[in-house]
Amino acid sequence: MRRIEALEALAELTGRHPVVVTCAATSRELASVKDSDNHLYLLDAMGLVGSVATGLALSVDPSAPKVVGIEGDGSLLMNPNVLPTGGYLAPANLLLVVLDNGVYGSTGALPTYSSRVDLGRLASAAGWTTRSTDTLDGLRAAFAELLSVREPAFLHARIESGNAKDIAKLLVDPVSIRDRFARWLREEHAP
Repeated sequence: MRRIEALEALAELTGRHPVVVTCAATSRELASVKDSDNHLYLLDAMGLVGSVATGLALSVDPSAPKVVGIEGDGSLLMNPNVLPTGGYLAPANLLLVVLDNGVYGSTGALPTYSSRVDLGRLASAAGWTTRSTDTLDGLRAAFAELLSVREPAFLHARIESGNAKDIAKLLVDPVSIRDRFARWLREEHAP
């Protein structure tokens, strides 16, 4: 499964969810598939999806749709402390999806450590309910299953390396992204 295929599936599955998205190719590809007010793109903020998504999950109505973080393996490995923090704080409405291509896809495909570090076991050891997949059908099934879990949930999706071709840069003012997302959050998920 390619990242853009995984993002197409996730865009279909997260229409009602607050979605926090990692920087670079992942944000650009998701915006090209479906740019939506419920997407908070963390431009130039590598490694912070787990932190922002955990904080957001703790601050919204727990009966609202789960907060979904979309992260890359390289980004997660830059800030792995989000796993014990999320496991300790244990928001029931948090689902972190890690799209693991084994490389830093936006910086020349340098390898990450994910071939030697089992991200799912790391999350499980930190208190997350975890599932793994490497297919689109598996992604959809695991996502649906993890929506019913009432503790931090972690979906480790192995994907092919490589970026989608001819995807425009996401040249949107980060303040505009924040404001758009905050407005959507107030309208859809006010406590």
